[in-house]
Amino acid sequence: MIILSKNKQTLQIDEFKFKCSVGKNGISSKKKEGDKKTPKGLFKLGELYYRSDRLAKPNTKLNVKEIKKNMGWCDDLTEPSFYNKLILSSYKIKHEKLYRNDSKYDLFILIKYNYPKPTIPNGSCIFLHLTTNYKPTAGCIAIKKNDFLVLAKIVKPNTKILIS
Repeated sequence: MIILSKNKQTLQIDEFKFKCSVGKNGISSKKKEGDKKTPKGLFKLGELYYRSDRLAKPNTKLNVKEIKKNMGWCDDLTEPSFYNKLILSSYKIKHEKLYRNDSKYDLFILIKYNYPKPTIPNGSCIFLHLTTNYKPTAGCIAIKKNDFLVLAKIVKPNTKILIS
């Protein structure tokens, strides 16, 4: 099963089409950290993460992890052993906070770009996450919560995403 990124505004899986947003600077096969581009290619999906204080555990066949207050995703170019990996928050290591005040990461699925053996500086923190307004992302793909919950029910552990 494949999720198709049909263009910069549409994700499709089976007969379902979802409006989406992508990186502010478009889609690129030459992704670099901080370039605000969504990576082009075919990628596996990782775990589904969720905020249990805001949502019930999603109905999905993916592995599910609850987001804790101390969780982050490393985007520190000086930390090769942690780069593009889930970490416990640290003031010493630059990272994307997963437990946020906004709803962006209340639900997200890891897109396994530059993962599990990342190359610095090819990009990190590439997720399928939530949006309320379809504003361009920093490189992720974003969809509305209701669409995300439908997609989560459909995907399987072997589902891939084709971003083109």
